[in-house]
Order: sequence, then C-alpha cells, then structure tokens
Amino acid sequence: MKNMLEERRRRLREALRDPDEGVRQTAAEALEKLESVQELDQVLTTLKAGSRGARVKALYALERISSPQVFPPLLAALKSSDPDLRAAAIQVLGAKKEPKTLGPLVKHLKDPAPAVRVHAAEALANFADSRLVPYLVAVLAAADAELVISAVRTLGTLGAATAEPHLLPLLSDHRPAVRRAAAEALGQLQL
Repeated sequence: MKNMLEERRRRLREALRDPDEGVRQTAAEALEKLESVQELDQVLTTLKAGSRGARVKALYALERISSPQVFPPLLAALKSSDPDLRAAAIQVLGAKKEPKTLGPLVKHLKDPAPAVRVHAAEALANFADSRLVPYLVAVLAAADAELVISAVRTLGTLGAATAEPHLLPLLSDHRPAVRRAAAEALGQLQL
C-alpha cells in the first residue's frame, strides 16, 4: 500500500511539469488532497495527546483534509469542556458545509460560552437551508450584541423572506451596529 501511494505521489509530481496547464492544476489539486489525507493520522494523534494549542491547530488542520474521517473528531470536539476547541470545531464544520452536521451546530447557538455562540451563528451562514431561520430568530432577543449581529448577518446570507418580520423590528434597536446589520440583511432577502 505504501509503495502504491509513493508511486502515485511520484507520478503526480511528474504531472506538475506537464505542458498542459489544466493537467498541472489538476495534478497539484490531487497531490494536495493525497498529502492532506496522509496528514490525517498525525492530526488525529495531536488531537488526542497534544497540548491545548496544538489541539486547536489540529482542528483547523482538519479543514484542509478532504475525508469523511474528519467529522467524528470534529463532532467530538464540540463536546469538549474547552470553549476554544468547541469554537475551532464549529468554524471548521461550517467551512466544510456538511449537512449532517447542522444539528450539532444549531445546538451551539445556546452554548454557555458567548464566543462559541457567535461562531455557531456565523458557521450556519455557510448552509443554504431556510430551516435554520427559526433557530437564528430565537437568538435575536439576546443581550449579546455580537451574537445578534452574527445571527442577523446569517439570516441575510440565507436570504429567506420568512426572516423579514423578525428583522424589521431590529431597525429600531438601541444598538447602532444591530440596526446597521438589520438594514444590510433586509437588503439581501429574497423578494
């Protein structure tokens, strides 16, 4: 198996010198994918035994790895007692846009750590799913302005017209940043 992977890597490196630009580009992408999958074992080891900072970096490294094997450790990190690990996992899951992870991400809109809630609201913007509207609307009454702004921005990105009646009152919010975000989001909604 190892010899086969080495041969694949060697041949892809040769393809990087192909006269056709499209072949070179495709070979570079394939090589990057191959190397990232091989990196997975090292990243998983770091997640289990590394220092706190190394574990956070390892979670971010999972974003570059295109394999279904990245999801179990990311979902496990959502259960960590460390809010930085939860926040990193949420950001990576949002970037990966895997629909099966929506449920766990939505749950973190109620996370005890304010920054984790904000990251959860922002991560949901990567999913074009209007079923998220009620969950985001539920946090619009929060005292945390950053959370409200993140939820409003995500509602705007989703573009669902069903968000309009919930965004309109925010144009009168006492916080200028919330009013600004609401105005921008209203401009993004579908007609």
